[in-house]
Amino acid sequence: MTENRLSFKEMCAEFDVTPRTLRYYEYIELLQPDREGRARFYAPRDVARMKLIMRGRKFGFQLEEIRQWLLIYEKEGTVAQMQAFVEMADRQMAALIEQQQQLQEALDELTDLRAQTLQAIS
Repeated sequence: MTENRLSFKEMCAEFDVTPRTLRYYEYIELLQPDREGRARFYAPRDVARMKLIMRGRKFGFQLEEIRQWLLIYEKEGTVAQMQAFVEMADRQMAALIEQQQQLQEALDELTDLRAQTLQAIS
């Protein structure tokens, strides 16, 4: 193995993912490791893609959205990819704001119900 590549085990450890997750990302063509026999080695390109995948998952993007977004870079370049990201981010931010509002409503209702229950047993 050369210094600039990560083994399968190193990739799992680097990104704190299970082997199953890493194999799945390969299966759905998010990653394309080099193969030497049964061993897999991840080049800097795969490491960079994995960073983007993990960041996208953190923000709540679906894997298919991430896959399509990564394909845009390969087919259309950086500017098209950045434009697509802005559109994806706008959609995701709207969804997260909606979730935040729903969570706040649930928290407010639960707080009120708890206070009513405390008052009833006092």
